[in-house]
Amino acid sequence: MRAGFEPPTSLVTERFRLEPLGPQHNEADHAAWTSSIEHVRATPGYPDGDWPPLDGMSLEANPADLRRHAADFAAGRGFTFTVLDPGDGDVIGCVYLYPASSADYDITVQSWVRADRADPRRAARRRCRCMAGR
Repeated sequence: MRAGFEPPTSLVTERFRLEPLGPQHNEADHAAWTSSIEHVRATPGYPDGDWPPLDGMSLEANPADLRRHAADFAAGRGFTFTVLDPGDGDVIGCVYLYPASSADYDITVQSWVRADRADPRRAARRRCRCMAGR
């Protein structure tokens, strides 16, 4: 990412609210991804199939991952946002913005959404575009 880049610290729409992910989201974050392990791992374009762990992770161990993302955000190494339901504040998913590994791009954007909030028609269209190389 370019030097001097100032990331947004929130985005609010009628469908979701973004805010930097941190340990304060532990319980809702843990509930979201542990309820959707297979769904998240099957998300097209998601990293390498190693996260989330197939066996999950304890609620007590989860904050270490959240602190790492918060530290990356504070240091400008990467920016992870939790995606919250604007009505009840429940975690819908996460969006990750990290430096690209290719000089052709500035950032890599990845995201996941919990299975019970996914739109299967939209997911099918994304899979088709990924397989078609678009």
